[in-house]
Amino acid sequence: MVNIKSTMKPLIRHALLLIFLLSGGIPLQAKEVALHSGDILSVRLAGVPSEEISQVSGAYTIDGAGDINIPYIGKIRAAGLKQAEVQNSIETSFKTKGIYSSPIVTVSVQFDRFVDVEGDVRGPQRVKYTSDLTILGAITACGGFTDYADQTKVTITRNGSRTFVNVKKVRQNIDADPAVEPGDKISVPRSFW
Repeated sequence: MVNIKSTMKPLIRHALLLIFLLSGGIPLQAKEVALHSGDILSVRLAGVPSEEISQVSGAYTIDGAGDINIPYIGKIRAAGLKQAEVQNSIETSFKTKGIYSSPIVTVSVQFDRFVDVEGDVRGPQRVKYTSDLTILGAITACGGFTDYADQTKVTITRNGSRTFVNVKKVRQNIDADPAVEPGDKISVPRSFW
């Protein structure tokens, strides 16, 4: 006789795991995201006189040099830093310049970031970036390779530089699955039989 309780436990566990994975898994936390030129940041200021909050609070675009220009303190480095680091930098600048004694700054990115996947995948598209996204994860999000894809010459283009990845070898050693960054373009070529 089959024990229904013992049969159902693994099924429930697998169903919960599937729901977790389909819902996006672990959410990306703001402090984990490295900023890039072109990102639009929302900067909120508190802990200062209320009439001065609106002078600083607002949207700022990271310029080509990687900076944002904040009233009263000037340019603050943002590209390559995490949001918490930019917050600390702004707070420190206000304090060291003697403008505010105890400002509280909150920085957040105002838009989603993406990785583009093109070529011989089942559904080429922009994949929403998460901190744990890898080349295999991005390709899987696009439905996987087509039957004609050359899995040995997949390219990642980042800041004008191309890197070739042999995904067949990556599958043999999952630890070698390269992480992707926002703005990356993954190209899967067609195989020449």
